[in-house]
Amino acid sequence: MQRHKMNHSFGQQGGQQGGHGENEADCHCTRSEDGFLEQDGILFGQTTGKNATSAAEQDETAPAAEHAASAESIIEERCKAELTELRLRNAAEMDNFKKRLTREHEEQMRYAAEKVLGDLLPTLDNLDLALRYGSKSEACKDMLQGVAMTHKLLLEAVEKHGLKPLGEEGEEFDPNVHEAVGFEDRPDFAPNSVARVLQRGFKLGDRLLRPAKVMVKQ
Repeated sequence: MQRHKMNHSFGQQGGQQGGHGENEADCHCTRSEDGFLEQDGILFGQTTGKNATSAAEQDETAPAAEHAASAESIIEERCKAELTELRLRNAAEMDNFKKRLTREHEEQMRYAAEKVLGDLLPTLDNLDLALRYGSKSEACKDMLQGVAMTHKLLLEAVEKHGLKPLGEEGEEFDPNVHEAVGFEDRPDFAPNSVARVLQRGFKLGDRLLRPAKVMVKQ
């Protein structure tokens, strides 16, 4: 009877010790606050969760990075195109500016003597009138030879500088170079032609200095 009680007590004590051992074994594995199992300071499942989060973040940031790189490339190409266009436009403007300067210089050199030649027109007119009306007098015949020679030399000199006389009898009337002051019947001339020249006109290069005053055949 006493042995039975001792065995029972021993078994109970052993059971208690065995339960104690199980409790001690269970103490090594606990659950952390974030839901992961922790045993001896090691969190199970934590590494896998971090890797999954990192992969998800990379999946989200990859398209954004590609979009940013694409936008930057588009902006760079647009800037290059604008710079190229600006450079070509500046080159064209500079070329036009040089051409305009060259043209203005040529015109200035061509018409530099315009004022001087314009001042000589009355002298040519007087010489022309002397030849026209002096030829009717026999007394002025010898003098007219010198006037004719002077008139010829002066015309040759001004023609070297681009001055050309306008207005000849019998030519077709041109309102661009002729100024009609009246009508005159000349049977030997065609209609709408210059019947008589009252005052010669002059042209310097392509520029009209003075139209010729003429009578027109009706």
